[in-house]
Amino acid sequence: MTDVLLPLSIAVPIVAATLPLAFGLWYDDVGWPVAAVTTLGVVGSAVAVALEVYTAGPFDHELGGFAPPIGIELVADELSAAVFLLVALVSAATLVLSRAVGPRGNAFHSAYLLLTGGLVGVSLTGDLFNLFVFLEIVGLTTYALIAADRSGASAYASLKYLVVGTVGASLYLVGVGYVFLATGTLNMADVSIQIVEQASHTDPLVRAGYAFIVAGFALKIALFPVHSWQPDAYQRAPDAVTTVVAALVSTASAYALIRVSYSVFTVDFLTANDAITTGILVVSGVSIVAGSLLAVMQSDLKRMFAYSSVAQFGMIAAAVGMADETALLGGIVHLIGHGLLKFGLFFGLALLAAGYGARRVDDLSSLARRAPFATGALAVLGLALVGIPPSIGFLGKWYIALGAVRSAGAGGGTAGIWIAVVILVSTLFTLAYVARVIERLYFAGVDPENAAGGVSGGPVDPVAGPDRDAGETVSDGEAVADGGNGDAAAPGTVPTAPLAVLVAVTLVAVGLGFAGAGFETLLDPYLSEVFA
Repeated sequence: MTDVLLPLSIAVPIVAATLPLAFGLWYDDVGWPVAAVTTLGVVGSAVAVALEVYTAGPFDHELGGFAPPIGIELVADELSAAVFLLVALVSAATLVLSRAVGPRGNAFHSAYLLLTGGLVGVSLTGDLFNLFVFLEIVGLTTYALIAADRSGASAYASLKYLVVGTVGASLYLVGVGYVFLATGTLNMADVSIQIVEQASHTDPLVRAGYAFIVAGFALKIALFPVHSWQPDAYQRAPDAVTTVVAALVSTASAYALIRVSYSVFTVDFLTANDAITTGILVVSGVSIVAGSLLAVMQSDLKRMFAYSSVAQFGMIAAAVGMADETALLGGIVHLIGHGLLKFGLFFGLALLAAGYGARRVDDLSSLARRAPFATGALAVLGLALVGIPPSIGFLGKWYIALGAVRSAGAGGGTAGIWIAVVILVSTLFTLAYVARVIERLYFAGVDPENAAGGVSGGPVDPVAGPDRDAGETVSDGEAVADGGNGDAAAPGTVPTAPLAVLVAVTLVAVGLGFAGAGFETLLDPYLSEVFA
């Protein structure tokens, strides 16, 4: 009966997404309770699925009783269970933040639940076309959520993301079409068989299909140079929306890239097509360096960590292109770790922005005196992003770099060595901008009574920003052009419940740094299967 959890995990949040709007005809604040109960149910389902997978092995569900490849299949294995668990936990925890800083409307919670259902669908589907459907659900709801504060800036960022996301989805669908022409099937497991039996790993249709699919994912993951939607989307979205988007949306697309590359096209395809893998490694290497360099140049905190994501996802894409078991292990660990770290970082930034009006690096001056726990958690998460051990950030980078060196030593050419060097350079850049943040928090030497922008001392205008004068008022629900919410916690405070979540995430990020052997054990069945 465990397999029934798979369709229910997708259907329940999607169906529940209609309830806030329906009940909203009679009740104004019904959205958050509905979303909270639903996401807690998804967490329970994710835990049950993970326990089943990691104790008894992978399992699947045939929708409607129709066997694949004709029927649609949902699959839970070691990889999908880990991503499903991340999606469930982050979705539930973000609601604690939105409760404190907004948005709070019923329409927001309906879109949020639909996003959750789409993300769960991406992690569990075993069908290439249904992967497209769930990615579009994720995309459409993300466009709406980014524009949730109804400001002109957020609407522009949402439109930019919509255009780029639509192009990415179209490229992916074209690639799936080529794969279908070559194999006659859309079921992931069956495609991997038919590529060998009906076509070949060097068939032009198969190559073209994979190339289009990777190009589509590059847009959705935000690899350089097709990354430009991401900084605007992260900066202009309401803070709670930025938190969930940064943690999960591109993460889901990166997971899909891993799934399609290794479960559908397989390692044999990658090793038989050096030109394709070389292209992936080149784009990934450039993305790692460019994203890190652009992050160093930023003064806006949300844009800084948005560009950081460009570099971090470049590392995951490089792990895919190397076709090495250790590198792929690192890519999966870094995928989970990056989602966790970016969730914590943007969660902490949202609390500091709501309570102290801090949205730029200079706004953080000596803020550690006023919010020691929130800033301490932010500093630890930043160091984990750099890759300081023990942390999940170090673990993922270590495995990717180790796999890169191993692939070079196994006759893979010098590309692996260059990727290892690029990761080192990126780590130094990451240290540079994280050190700026920590320096402002702890060592800026600003008199707290005269700190600019109301960082500490008297009353704070939480909606003041680089484009809005301090003291300028905003009517209830009015858009905030700098990416604020028009709705914030009490000035000069950090709410207790979100702070507890932030501290918990920080402890988990550090604790997982000791779990290298555990990740190897849990993911070994999946890795052994794809590299058999």
